[in-house]
Amino acid sequence: MPPIDTPVRLQAVAGPGQPDVTPALEQLYRDFESELLIPLWTEIGDLMPAHPRSRATPHVWRWSALQHLAEQAGALVPVGRGGERRAIALANPSLGGRPFATPTLWAAIQYLLPGEDAPEHRHTQHAFRFVVEGSGVWTVVGGDAVPMNRGDFLPQAGWAWHAHHNATSAPMAWIDGLDIPLQYTSESQFFEFGRDRISAAERGTPERSRAERLWAHPGLLPVGVTHTSPGSPLLAYRWEYTDRALTEQLALEQSGFAGTVEPGHAAVRFTNPVDGRDVLPTIRAEFHRITRGTETAPVRATGSSVYQVFDGSGTVTVGDTTWTVARGDLFVVPSWVPFAARSEAGADDSDSGALDLFRFSDSPVFEALRLDRTDLHGRESA
Repeated sequence: MPPIDTPVRLQAVAGPGQPDVTPALEQLYRDFESELLIPLWTEIGDLMPAHPRSRATPHVWRWSALQHLAEQAGALVPVGRGGERRAIALANPSLGGRPFATPTLWAAIQYLLPGEDAPEHRHTQHAFRFVVEGSGVWTVVGGDAVPMNRGDFLPQAGWAWHAHHNATSAPMAWIDGLDIPLQYTSESQFFEFGRDRISAAERGTPERSRAERLWAHPGLLPVGVTHTSPGSPLLAYRWEYTDRALTEQLALEQSGFAGTVEPGHAAVRFTNPVDGRDVLPTIRAEFHRITRGTETAPVRATGSSVYQVFDGSGTVTVGDTTWTVARGDLFVVPSWVPFAARSEAGADDSDSGALDLFRFSDSPVFEALRLDRTDLHGRESA
């Protein structure tokens, strides 16, 4: 019988807790290889480390470079069947050239020229769009045209039909976030083409979507409508409300009342109006405002995050790496790597006078699996 072509390769190495290296042990390892078996005693340090060791590394992508390359792609790459979207994904330098920002999160800049339509499709991956600047594109989710403007956060649960159209005379770019790597690794993804063109009615340009008219009233749920989608029925979380909530938190702090995460650091989480949970089953989205001169306390958590600077400037420290960041820049915080930020924003580079950060993470997955753990100021919690 010919030998089995096996990818398993075992090496007998002397060491504490390891068996003596003998010809019999060597033969045992060859037999393991031929039967596609791997003993735990040779792998435990890699399979069960004392703490998470992410395959991802901290990295920053500059908005100016992303915009420039997206503009070039706009001149060269069509939007239509085959490519579907003119989207350019962030590739973490430690993930083998895959288009993954972290092992679970996908992020990309998407670019649409004046008058262009991105065709309809759907996928099981949960997604959102976040607009750091510009306006003029409507995303059409389940036939509902939703305007996209600076500062807006637009979630979209998996398996919802969606298309985009640019109704203005200027191009527009925004950030897409999805759980593509998570579903790719778990081999659970589905995709389906929709119509090549949406209807004339769906290409309208309403100021407010139907979803907003039903669900965008704080503390009030429509009685005559049931919601069964796995994500939020509210398809747009408008910047005016996010900005006001952050401003009020800091004003309360100045008045001596509780409300902020820590002094000078306000934060809000986007939630599902039906149940108060995260807007998407696999993605958490938050907005953080850090006043000028404030430095946040270092924090590390299981799971990974992607941040985009919405406004202002400052320095961010991820592990042993520190960068100066400005509007639009994106950066990655891998699992269990400490993160802190210092605001250097002012009236000349920020509408709020603060460093505003949009963050999305895979926290809902880790919480659902009871694998969530956070370390703040050296105080660990699970």
